[in-house]
Amino acid sequence: MRGKWKNSGGNSYRQIMRLAMPIVIQNLFSAAISSTDVIMLNSVGQSAVSAVSLATQYSSVLYMVFYGIGTGALTLCAQYWGKGNTEAIEKVEGIAMRFSLGISLLFAIPSAMVPRLMMTLFTSDQELIQIGASYLRIVSVSFLCWGFSEIYLAILRSVERVKISTALNVSALLINVCLNAVFVYGLFGAPRLGAQGVALATSISRGIQLIACFGVSIVSERRSRMAGNEGQRTGTVRLRPDAMFWKSGVLMQDFLHLSVPAVANDISWSVAFSMYSVIMGHMGTDVVAANAIVVVVRNFGTVLCYSIANASGIYVGKKIGANQLDEAERDASRSMKLTVASSIFGGLLVAISMPFVLSAVSLSDTARGYLKIMLLINTYYITGTAVNTTLIAGIFRAGGDTRFGLICDTIDMWVYAVPLGFLAAFALKLPPMWVYFLLCTDEFVKWPWVLHHYKSRKWLKNITRENV
Repeated sequence: MRGKWKNSGGNSYRQIMRLAMPIVIQNLFSAAISSTDVIMLNSVGQSAVSAVSLATQYSSVLYMVFYGIGTGALTLCAQYWGKGNTEAIEKVEGIAMRFSLGISLLFAIPSAMVPRLMMTLFTSDQELIQIGASYLRIVSVSFLCWGFSEIYLAILRSVERVKISTALNVSALLINVCLNAVFVYGLFGAPRLGAQGVALATSISRGIQLIACFGVSIVSERRSRMAGNEGQRTGTVRLRPDAMFWKSGVLMQDFLHLSVPAVANDISWSVAFSMYSVIMGHMGTDVVAANAIVVVVRNFGTVLCYSIANASGIYVGKKIGANQLDEAERDASRSMKLTVASSIFGGLLVAISMPFVLSAVSLSDTARGYLKIMLLINTYYITGTAVNTTLIAGIFRAGGDTRFGLICDTIDMWVYAVPLGFLAAFALKLPPMWVYFLLCTDEFVKWPWVLHHYKSRKWLKNITRENV
């Protein structure tokens, strides 16, 4: 029976889940702390919840940029990890940090200098603009720290050091929630800062996380020196800002070939998704507040399937780098089976949580009614987004195919979903929940195209070089 399990791919399932479980833990903590933020701000008032949910759209866009840059780095590094070339990995890390620092500045400067102008893109409510602007001005400090640490954590995951990456993220998240309590509720003599307190806690926790990354890097370097030539097999990776200034040669070309479409894809998708908030932000604070709760609940429902998507990219990429293409394709198929099963479980989790969520939140009757319908829609929407995420952001990118996702998501979001949302909300003036339902068809519209590309095997490529 044991041999049969191994022959049927059981070892691959175990390896994928071994990589996925630390990411699950990290994402669970992230979702839990996001919900804690909402609960704490809910005690301040519905306006605080709505304003911060709109202001954090900029953080969401920035995260997607980092994710795109990290994707290019992770794809190259995972394949070079399978090839056993750690020198190439450190060079890729330097390239990625060079780009992440520049992007961080582009977001940090306007957030600090013109936060009110940034908030007016999402809402015309002056109270929400004021609260959101105060949040953005403080949280802008965290963007610079975030740029370095996010890339380093992506590199750690690419060499299968997901436990270390998870420990660093979870520690930062725990510090964040503790500081949130201190600054929102005014514990230990601290002032009660409300939304500003959440921003301050985020900035401090990300600064501490960056310091911790340097600490891990120093320990890794010492281990590498002690291991000598065996260091390549220990998975030690250093956080080296000086690597930003190294000559990268053909690796820069490969990185740009992978990352530019990935970043463009993630920016295109995240900005388009932010347009959903623009649409809902102009339909009233009840819709915005309900959506803020839904995002938190959906984050819990997608924890497992998104973690499998990340793990699949690492595992399949390593196999491709080792030139085991047939095995990589089989592992991609196994990843898809795990994704579908986990997304169904996530939908059930959202359905089961509905009565508890509806009884726990403090919202107006109208907002509570919106929340119930939104949660019902998300019981099946999770499967749509999980399948596309695993294929586009996990498996396709593992094979160096980042261009397909850019084309697919841009057409889906900017030609279909966003125009449909604006038409439904402002031209046809449909009820808010009909608008929300139409927006949530975006993932299913692209399924035929995505699944056809998966079956074509065009994404399955070894992109490593012999001499870098």
